[in-house]
Amino acid sequence: MCRSIKTLRPPALPEEATEEDIRAAALQYVRKVSGFRAPAAHNREVFDRAVDEIAEATARLLGGLEVRGGAAARTSAQRASARRTSVQATGSAARSTARLAEAG
Repeated sequence: MCRSIKTLRPPALPEEATEEDIRAAALQYVRKVSGFRAPAAHNREVFDRAVDEIAEATARLLGGLEVRGGAAARTSAQRASARRTSVQATGSAARSTARLAEAG
């Protein structure tokens, strides 16, 4: 569907996907589906919320995948769990910042 979204799970990446990788993929997905590179002000909240929700779902997906390979797979799941928490916190902060920018 969207060639700019890359595979985020090992071994496709040499390291674990970062929060930035997950959010970039979510943003690309929302841009592709909505047809907007940047939404108009009246669509900003729903656009940002969709990016946040897709990033959270992606983090859950990556955290739930079993990558066979012994100890590396266990530590991968542990890092993904921590990343999910970070993505959720960042999404909330981004929504707050966007609302403040619109209000100001």
